[in-house]
Amino acid sequence: MGWSATRRNVAARIAAAGIFTSLLAATAAAQTSLSLQQAVSMALEKNPQRKMAVADQRAAAAGVQEARSGLLPRLGFTESATRGNDPVYVFGTRLRQQRFTGANFALNALNTPTPIGNFSSRFSGNWNLFDSFANWKKVARAQDLSQAAGHQLERADQETIFHVVQAYLGLLLAQKQQDVAEQSVKTAQSILDRSRARYESGVVVQSDLLSAQVRLAGRQEELIRARNNVAFAAAQLDTAMGVPPEEQFQPSQALSQGTLPQAALADLEKQALASRPDLKQIEAQQMAQEKSVSIARSAFGPKLNAFGGWETDSATLSQVQGNNWVAGVELQLDLFQGGAKKAQLTREKALQERMAAAHQAASDQVRLEVRRAWYDFDSARQQEGVAQAAVGQAEESMRINQNRYDAGITTITDLLTIEEARRRAQTDYWEAVYRLRTSYANLELASGTLSASSPVITP
Repeated sequence: MGWSATRRNVAARIAAAGIFTSLLAATAAAQTSLSLQQAVSMALEKNPQRKMAVADQRAAAAGVQEARSGLLPRLGFTESATRGNDPVYVFGTRLRQQRFTGANFALNALNTPTPIGNFSSRFSGNWNLFDSFANWKKVARAQDLSQAAGHQLERADQETIFHVVQAYLGLLLAQKQQDVAEQSVKTAQSILDRSRARYESGVVVQSDLLSAQVRLAGRQEELIRARNNVAFAAAQLDTAMGVPPEEQFQPSQALSQGTLPQAALADLEKQALASRPDLKQIEAQQMAQEKSVSIARSAFGPKLNAFGGWETDSATLSQVQGNNWVAGVELQLDLFQGGAKKAQLTREKALQERMAAAHQAASDQVRLEVRRAWYDFDSARQQEGVAQAAVGQAEESMRINQNRYDAGITTITDLLTIEEARRRAQTDYWEAVYRLRTSYANLELASGTLSASSPVITP
């Protein structure tokens, strides 16, 4: 490629980048300003994963009400219309209608009666007075499961907050990376201008100019990727908040270091074992399973039920001809069911052992998560200081080498190497800031303390 063709290609790329920048500026002007606190509040209202947890909690609360209904009597009403000539049916129907006469004892009337109709209205009821406390234990189990659902919702809130923090800071990081890319384009353009001037004055060879042009083209390609990364990061934030991806938001906060507290690892582990909602959820499920074992034992005990009913019978709908009632109590005791109840009790005990093992495994996993999060945060905190110092050193090195290149002391290769080191230092710094803040949020998530008032959220 000749020098003029290269120049035209670079000019075309610069013009395209300018048009893209204008379009982004127009889009940003229509965006709604959004703080991290507002993003978290919006997510706690609209995030579909949290809505699922809310629905689970409501279902568990309904389960408590359903279990309590087993303690109350059952009442029912039945309206029926029948007709037939079955001898037993006819005999009984005439008795219930209270219009049985001596003539109905005739053999022909008993053996081959004429069809008869009956309209019956019946109120019936039954009440379980005692079932070896199985119903009470079912209520207690349902309450434990409701508590477990509440802890599940609490954990869903924390995970939702973390995902929003991660997405919001990810968008800020993408914007900073775009800023770095734009600065790199300006620096590459400055180097190109310097090289062109030195080439036209005969101080350097054409390879210096071509190297500067290649570097500018590379920086423009990086800028295009950086802008697309910003758009994708914005879509990720929309998804985390539970809003349509076409909604436009502009973060009102900036990616900055801030001051974040650091607690001792042992204290965080202790706090996590006491505060993690998912551990509390498993503990509540353990308690519910204990009730299931107790319910299975209650199946071996006796049951005492009360029952009653009142019925009216008539040949027509307009006139009630007879009514009757019946009431009583019954004692039930299962003597043999082929070992089904024993098998059920064995099954519930096995599930109880499984829940105990699951709780131990979850506790071990929580300890491991806290340790990993703590070490990640500690590393990020130290790396952030190193990266900040590297930015200052890279800036000074760039300034010195630009002067040396202008003076003809150093080559274009050295200058481009220093420019790459400065860009890398700036990128590493903002990534370190991002890791510092997200790792702190992850540490709070691991310890079970992440909330909308976290230091990483509040400005």
